[in-house]
Amino acid sequence: MSVTCKELRDLLTLALSTLPAHADELRDLDAALGDGDLGITVSAGSAAVIKALDGLLEDATVADILLSAGKAFSTANPSTFAALTGGGLLAASKVMAGKTAVGKTEAAEIGRAVAGRIAERGKSKLGDKTVLDALIPSLDVLESSAGTADELLAAMIATAQEQVDATAGLQSQKGRAAWVQERSVGHADPGATAYLRFLIALQAAFKS
Repeated sequence: MSVTCKELRDLLTLALSTLPAHADELRDLDAALGDGDLGITVSAGSAAVIKALDGLLEDATVADILLSAGKAFSTANPSTFAALTGGGLLAASKVMAGKTAVGKTEAAEIGRAVAGRIAERGKSKLGDKTVLDALIPSLDVLESSAGTADELLAAMIATAQEQVDATAGLQSQKGRAAWVQERSVGHADPGATAYLRFLIALQAAFKS
């Protein structure tokens, strides 16, 4: 599994173009736990990233792609999820300095950088009912598995789905969702669900 910068931009553009179709699902999940703006955040953020990627020079590096995506996503909508995700992508851009392709190792490094920054800025950890509950276990699977891009993504998706389902049994510990306390139990985490939808979209993009 290795993609060039041009291929990475095309894959991201295709995957992100399908995420607005999940806006209603994400809005409803977020409304049960918070202020219901995640659908807008993901839709606006995806559109902003697509536009930013289209404006990059042909020789843009992996770091350039991540930096551009992070800035675009974080400023498209004033939400915590946008800020945390955008900040994670900015952190990932630093660890990809000089890279001109992304393989399994680079993908894991990007994911770990994103997760690390989200945990740091969000003061969150596994079990707090956040995107990290799907993101970190899926990265564990990526690092311990072998196969094609499709096989690796399938393994990550299966794990992320299990973890999203598991978040329904947790009480939210962070953000607005923590305010509803025990009433947050019974609802899957919206951020983890958004991440799962992205993985599925990315797998479909690889197959197209």
